[in-house]
Amino acid sequence: MRVGIIAVQHESNTFLDGSTSWDDFVADVVAEGDRVRDVFGEAHHEIGGFFAGLDEWDIEAVPLFVARAIPGGVIGRETAERLIERVEQAAHQARSLDGLLVAPHGAAVSKLDRDFDGCWLRRLRRIVGPQMPVVATLDLHANVSKRMIEACQATIAYHTNPHVDQRERGIEAARLLGRALTSGSPLTQCAALLPLAVGLEKQNTAEQPSRWLYQTAGAVQHHGGPCAVSPLLGFPYADVAEMGGSVIVVTENDRKLARDTCIRLARDWWEQRSQFTSSGLSVADAIERARQLAGPVGLLDMGDNVGGGSPGDGTVIAHEVARRGGPPTLVCLCDPETAARAAEVGVGGAVDQWRIGGKHDTLHGEPLTVRGTIAALTDGKFHESEVRHGGKSDYDMGPTAVIETNQGLTLIVHSVRAPPFSAGQVTSTGVDPRMFQIIVLKGVQAPIAAYRPFCRSFLHVNTPGVTTTDLRRLEYVHRRRPLYPFEGETTWEQTIIAEGA
Repeated sequence: MRVGIIAVQHESNTFLDGSTSWDDFVADVVAEGDRVRDVFGEAHHEIGGFFAGLDEWDIEAVPLFVARAIPGGVIGRETAERLIERVEQAAHQARSLDGLLVAPHGAAVSKLDRDFDGCWLRRLRRIVGPQMPVVATLDLHANVSKRMIEACQATIAYHTNPHVDQRERGIEAARLLGRALTSGSPLTQCAALLPLAVGLEKQNTAEQPSRWLYQTAGAVQHHGGPCAVSPLLGFPYADVAEMGGSVIVVTENDRKLARDTCIRLARDWWEQRSQFTSSGLSVADAIERARQLAGPVGLLDMGDNVGGGSPGDGTVIAHEVARRGGPPTLVCLCDPETAARAAEVGVGGAVDQWRIGGKHDTLHGEPLTVRGTIAALTDGKFHESEVRHGGKSDYDMGPTAVIETNQGLTLIVHSVRAPPFSAGQVTSTGVDPRMFQIIVLKGVQAPIAAYRPFCRSFLHVNTPGVTTTDLRRLEYVHRRRPLYPFEGETTWEQTIIAEGA
């Protein structure tokens, strides 16, 4: 038997100025054929899991097309059309195969279609026909649509945030498909799309309340009969009608079990909805608390969450540290202009009244004016060998400078937006994270896996920006109404039920 692999992955922040282009995908991954195996075969990523899982069943993997870009603005129309064209080409190639494993992200928004994942999955289904088994994986942050569910026989999502189980979920998806192909018993699924928005602060699956949700789902899967049970916490920075939490249940040819289990778990979650409302500390309170704790303390800069599409040049926390004159704090900032200037000056050169960061927009703080010394210069490339959020191993931050200031701050200034999914962002520059009282981490949950070996504790900070944890600061146009917690009158009856192909 032969099974194809197709993936288009992007997490789109609709509140960010600018759009994601084809070049942004090329800068990360655009691959076909054997190149897909070269990039993902051994990666801690669901596509790597596809290969491993199919090998277990002695099924030939046929990699067709994969495109991925780091989180950013809405996918441009021409880029979306180009991606759809490539997916359709891959789908035509897949018509002679026995099944498909597909990996959308679940929070892709484009100017062609706001439900971009549902758009390309539906196009795929139309070409391969109604009978071909299609099993999908989703990011835990997916905003699930009816079109996404109706295009696939089975869908499973990551169980952990930070995402350290991506390869496992890819293996699980391949096993589901392999078992279905071998037994001839079709897979069925049901999804409950809840009218519930969940802030990222509450989305750490190792902490309450998300821990309860995933433990409950795991117990149902192991004792209730379903093949797979996946709660999804949603991505609140994609202003789409599908925004919100959901539950997907997969069974072997038992639609009633899938539906009953899905509705029961979704109702249990709905009853606990008040526990999933985000808050976070103010900047001043977070710094004051961090001063009193054993360091290093990771301050999670939620408003400038690069993994959620933010620019990565937010200076709000840095300004407050500079105003106080400490404590010793490390901050990574994306500022290609400053990185290039530092390269011209050279190691040991003086930094005199340079304006750093805060240049993308006015939402994430004003530029930081500093004096100091250029301590190091690197090419920004590094390798991560451990399992980390995002399943990525090789990183390129572009030309990078380390600037030591006289304001209690050490700045790592890089040229390309880099989410803090790996501590290599710091250690590759020669900086020892353990030398600081505070490390500012531009994320919410993802950095915890990477920086747990260094930070003794983490504090969530309610900073402003396009990924603020205070969702009421954002101006939504397309989201569902009513939606909890925005509208208090939201009821369970607004839940949408969808079933698979």
